[in-house]
Amino acid sequence: MSLGSYKDLCIDAGDAAALGTFWAAALGLDLRLLDDGDAVLTGATEQHTIWVNTVPEPKTVKHRLHLDVRTGSVAGLVALGATVLDDTSFRWTVMADPEGGEFCAFVRDDVAATHLHELVLDCADPERQAVWWAEVLGGRIGDDAEVPYVDEIADAPFENLVLVPVPESKTAKNRVHLDLSVPEIAPLLEVGATLLAEHDDWSVLADPEGNEFCAFLRT
Repeated sequence: MSLGSYKDLCIDAGDAAALGTFWAAALGLDLRLLDDGDAVLTGATEQHTIWVNTVPEPKTVKHRLHLDVRTGSVAGLVALGATVLDDTSFRWTVMADPEGGEFCAFVRDDVAATHLHELVLDCADPERQAVWWAEVLGGRIGDDAEVPYVDEIADAPFENLVLVPVPESKTAKNRVHLDLSVPEIAPLLEVGATLLAEHDDWSVLADPEGNEFCAFLRT
């Protein structure tokens, strides 16, 4: 039984309107600009929601959590404002959004519109992180790939949460994070989450490797 469920995704931005415009077009979502300067992207379900939030700090390090997207054309993403970083090292293309946020593009002939394929989290210990996130989200740990992943995450608008090993440690707040819906916060703390900030009906926490996420109490 899971400790929570996937709620939505958040992306930090220097210019939420501009970055929100890019990601709405890149992912085939609807864009709504908010009065506070932030933006929200919406789609077929509540879980497709992506909040693009203005933050004062600039991007300084590689995204530790990044999006993988499926697309019919890398050129189409470039036309929206993305930059190609590496199109030779992998079976996919490493790109950056207009604010330098890394993401990966997987070209597919049968994709009518670009959309979210996977979320990828850099880890010091991918196997341990896979076990932890599978317990939190109620997913299944995949064992048929070179790196561990969690799939069958209920209502998630992506196929997998992929856990990849990296040599560098986490040094800054992640600019992409998950929001969860949970019945209570205490069980997350009991399995190794750290409480960073507490509000009336939601809390900011970190997983065992320090990756921030938000937990919203179910009403």
